[in-house]
Amino acid sequence: MVTTSSVLGSTSAVLVSLFLLRKVFPWIYQNLIGPKVFGCRINLKKTGEWALITGATDGIGKAYAQALARKGLNIILVSRTLSKLEDVAKEIETEFKVRTTVIAADFTKGAEIYEQIQRQIENMEIGVLVNNVGMSYSNPEYLLGLPDYEKLINNLLSCNILSVTRMCQLVMPGMVKRHAGVVINISSLSAVIPAPLLTVYAASKAFMDKFSEDLASEYAKHNIVVQSVLPGPVATNMSKIRKSSWMACSPKVFANSAISTLGHTRKTTGYFPHALLELSINALSFVSPRLAEKITINTMQNIRARAMKKSTARSSAPADSTAVLTASS
Repeated sequence: MVTTSSVLGSTSAVLVSLFLLRKVFPWIYQNLIGPKVFGCRINLKKTGEWALITGATDGIGKAYAQALARKGLNIILVSRTLSKLEDVAKEIETEFKVRTTVIAADFTKGAEIYEQIQRQIENMEIGVLVNNVGMSYSNPEYLLGLPDYEKLINNLLSCNILSVTRMCQLVMPGMVKRHAGVVINISSLSAVIPAPLLTVYAASKAFMDKFSEDLASEYAKHNIVVQSVLPGPVATNMSKIRKSSWMACSPKVFANSAISTLGHTRKTTGYFPHALLELSINALSFVSPRLAEKITINTMQNIRARAMKKSTARSSAPADSTAVLTASS
């Protein structure tokens, strides 16, 4: 005899099974099995002769340039400081025996920098574009407390949003013509988790994530892969994390891990511990949104307080002490 409880039990079992098939197994494959077992599923050399990386002289950008050079691609390095670009280019040429070219461009400036970039990349077969350049606050801050507010916001939006859309417009026509290409947009985990006191930065990275998602759909028919990468903490100058750890990995570890996800997923944290961090925060938000919000804002307020304390100490230190600190660093 079929009872109500047995029907409900069977229905629940089916729903749980469907949830596992739809959510859990793909998550395990995309974040662990696929990258670790199979690695990058795209032959990047077949997409084009060159890879172009913005924000390429330090941190994640430099690590992506090195990782792509290791795979045999020639490298176009785009960043603000010419001397740093030339140093990184020399390192890459020496270590990986590939060609490089450098383009000095300040992405907080206007349309003229894109005209300059376009002239310099004309007729170059760019198969991989890494939109990595970005900027954030010097430390977590309330929106109304941001220093030099108008300039900071204009620069941040130009660097984090305009650069991504304009670089795609410059590079992707060649990919469409060749029916092959990879666009990697470096967003941030702050785009998809609570990020109070990083409001404008996190929102700009959310734009990049949404832009990547829909661009991937638009150009899938042209065999162009568009991937949104949402890193958590990485030991870079921008994050001010000086020492790498299992959670806050080095840029080299991160880039190699993120590249291994290509061909497995359009959206990734790029590094398995960061995927666990996102899962934990989302689980806490699901159970208690207010608790998740409270923990996040308390964390940000503590970071802000420590930064302000250091700033006050530096500004009040005697001149000779400051000189010693600068020299020792």
